[in-house]
This record gives sequence, C-alpha cells and structure tokens, in this order.
Amino acid sequence: MLIETPYKNLDTVTIKLTDSSEIVARLEDENDTQLTLYKPLALIATEQGMGLSPFAFTIPADAKVKINKSTVIFVHKTDAEMAKQYTKSTTGVAI
Repeated sequence: MLIETPYKNLDTVTIKLTDSSEIVARLEDENDTQLTLYKPLALIATEQGMGLSPFAFTIPADAKVKINKSTVIFVHKTDAEMAKQYTKSTTGVAI
C-alpha cells in the first residue's frame, strides 16, 4: 500500500470546487476557512488533452487568490506531469 505525502505550503496543488471546476495553483497558505493560492490556473480539456488557462481573466497572472473552503470538495498534491506543465505555464521554465 502506498502512503501519499500530504500537500504543504508552496506545493503545486489541485483544488476541486463545488461547481465542478478544477484549479491548479501553488498553495501559499491554508487556515480553517480559506486557501490562499498563487497563480491559479483552471484545468481545461483541449483537442490535444488537458491544458491550463487563466482561472479568472480579469486579475493579474501572478495574483494571490483566497478561496473559501466551503466551496472546496478536495485539495490534493498535483500529479508530477501536470505540476511540470503548471510550472512551465507560470514561469516559462521547462522542468
């Protein structure tokens, strides 16, 4: 049986919201009521597979966003391949 390492601050995490949207972001902070996310991107389906797009089009790309935990279904450390895609999308650095 595999025991997964829980996520921690500064990890790239995937957040599933109650409206079915899925966010990939860097976790900056977490408390009892909210998550603070840095550079949140939305997971989207494209013709080439899964991709990332702005979570909100009217905020800066490097925004820190607070998400109320009452709207969150789960938070999980992002799959390594998607985390690499997130890093490339947000920094331009390919890992």
